[in-house]
Amino acid sequence: MPKISLFFVALLPPPEIQDYANNIKQYFAENYASRHAQKSPPHITLQPPFKWANADTPRLEAFLQEFAHQKQSLLITLNGFNAFAPRVIYIDVVRSQELLQLQAHLMVKMEAELGIIDKVGKKRPFAPHMTVAFRDLTRRNFKAAWPEFAHRQVYFEFMADRLTLLIHDGRRWQIKTEFAFLG
Repeated sequence: MPKISLFFVALLPPPEIQDYANNIKQYFAENYASRHAQKSPPHITLQPPFKWANADTPRLEAFLQEFAHQKQSLLITLNGFNAFAPRVIYIDVVRSQELLQLQAHLMVKMEAELGIIDKVGKKRPFAPHMTVAFRDLTRRNFKAAWPEFAHRQVYFEFMADRLTLLIHDGRRWQIKTEFAFLG
């Protein structure tokens, strides 16, 4: 039986924004017993987790390399906090046309060329976000935390200049490979 791993494709912000988001995740861990978001670097998911044979990883990486080389860097704006009630709190990502097109094109190409299909993504619109608390955030703690974050100000802009492939090591998500955009 070939070894299978979980992967996903995302945009990662620069280190100073990752530091800010990681501090918020730590705050949720300490104050609201929500640690699950700490199992991945801060990111904007473009292709949600999918299973892929480890032996076939070079094919996946070659595909992502070629895809990234056809794309331009894009401006990403993070503005405030939002929630998928009653379990998820996140830093909101402004839905720019460039970001929506990048994600849609990636999904279409991954399905057509690699057979990777996000069934959930086909049923609902792409909602770009950077999660800071989820899964193990109880409904009670969500109700306590959300008023604290609902009107909290945060604003960052950065140029996303690469795609990142992440792999699950059995405990947490690790950066596997980064693929620079054309320009």
